[in-house]
Formats: sequence, structure tokens, C-alpha cells
Amino acid sequence: MTKMMNRRQALQTAGAAAAVTLTGGLPRLAKAAELELVKPGTLIVAYNGDMPGTGAKDGKLIGLDGEIMQWVGEQLGLTVEPMLMEWAAEIESVKSRRVDAMHGMMGWNEPRTKVINITDPIYYGGANITQKKSNNWSTIKDLDGKTIATIQGFGWIDQLKVIPNTELKLYETSDAAMRDMLAGRIDALFADPPLVQYTISQNPDWEIHAVPMNQEFDPKYSTITGKYNIVFGLSKDAPNLLAAVNGKIAEAWTNCLNRKTAAKYGLGDLSWFEPGTVNERAGKDRPADWKQPALSDACKA
Repeated sequence: MTKMMNRRQALQTAGAAAAVTLTGGLPRLAKAAELELVKPGTLIVAYNGDMPGTGAKDGKLIGLDGEIMQWVGEQLGLTVEPMLMEWAAEIESVKSRRVDAMHGMMGWNEPRTKVINITDPIYYGGANITQKKSNNWSTIKDLDGKTIATIQGFGWIDQLKVIPNTELKLYETSDAAMRDMLAGRIDALFADPPLVQYTISQNPDWEIHAVPMNQEFDPKYSTITGKYNIVFGLSKDAPNLLAAVNGKIAEAWTNCLNRKTAAKYGLGDLSWFEPGTVNERAGKDRPADWKQPALSDACKA
């Protein structure tokens, strides 16, 4: 699922700067020379190569998150330098200033705000129920009497366990779970939504689909019925960079770049760009009146 303060004043300043009218591609606060980069003129980006989120080809980042990151860096007049590493090493690399940024379908959570700066979202994640196309289950109630499954270590396991009248199976990998889905040994699968959607788009003959959860937020099933921000991570020592990147992310929401990029990887459905009803970041690493970004009407067409 997700590779699940006295600093607040600096973050709020940076967030406000991102909303300032752009001049020469940067918020006025953050001129190119003022960006706190490991190497001047270069944005060094950690990625783990998990598609459809991140990859690299011909020296440039690819994937949904990767293409947006590449665009942000280029828009800021920077040379983007990809640095491949394991996911577990990415946050520490940002903290130790080996890299400027990290990404890869990373979900926002409050503990992460204590160690890194986190950008505004580029899209939103939420639980999908992977199932055969002959079914259209989208609520907790729909799972009654079903054999459901997820992957070891995922954050929603405890909540899946308490869904009434279901049998839960745990798998070591998404591949193994998907094979059992195709074989009919499980009815519904909760796996990494972008990965599942991308895999389905590459295998249209499988006759399965991933249906977004479609019910009101329920605190008992918060990780299943809620949505979370998909974000980039930056150093706590780089508030100007945070402001500049957030300014470009705001543009990506306005000019439809995030949805257009997502569509290339099978993730163009509007559900990836609709914020949840609960705004977890307001009053935490964002001002209390901060609103989650959403697509313009033109981008929804």
C-alpha cells in the first residue's frame, strides 16, 4: 500500500510561498540560486524502480511519479539526476543530504513529517477491490461471505481482519496473490492500487478489474475507506526547494499534467485525483485552513 514541531513555521512559510504568483518559473521567494540543493543546478532524486511509479530510461525519470518529478525539475531549470536505491534507504538518504528528493508512490503520514519535508500531493491513493469483471463490489458490505486477501506487511491488515463474515488470506507478493485471484482461490484482493491498476492495463485478457472503495469514511476501517496523499519527500533543510516544488505541483493540477501522465500508465480514472473527505494534513504539516488540491473541471473531461 504505502511504503506504508518547531519546523511547522518553516513549512507554513514554504507552503504560502508556493501560492505566490510564479515569476520565471519559480515562486518569488525561491530564486534558482536560493534553492538548497546538494549539487548546485542539479536535483538529485532517489527512486526504487517500482513501476508504474518510478523508473529511469536514457538518464531521465519515467513512471507516473517519475515523469512528474522530471517535469518539476526541468521547469525549475535544474538537471535531474536519478539515483537508484532500495525503498528503505530513500528517507535516510534525504535526511543525510545524499539526495535532494525521494519518490515512488509514497503516501503521506504524520510520522514522516517529523523527519522530512513533504510536498503537496500529486495524486491520491485509496483502497481498490481487485475482483473479476463479473463482480462490482465496492463496499465493506459487498465483501460479506467472501474470501479476501492482501499482502504481508500492508497497513490495512488489522482492519481487513475484522470485516465480518470473511476469510482473510495473506500473501508474500502481489504476484502470488494475483495468480490465486485468476485461479479463483480468492474473491477479492487488496493490493498496492497503482501497481494493480498498471498490471491490469498490461493484461486486458485477465478479465479482472480494480474497483475503488465507494462508501462514506468509516473510522473503524479508516485505511480502507479513506484516501491518502501521494507525495514527494524533501530535506527539512530545504524550505525554498519545498516552496518551488509545491508551486510546480500546483501547476500540474491546473494544466492537467498529473492526470495526463497517469493515463499513460493506466491510472487516468478520476478516483486517483479526488481527495478524501478527511483532510489529515490540515493543522499538522499544513495550516489549519489548507485545502487538498483537486482537478479543474476542464481536467475532468
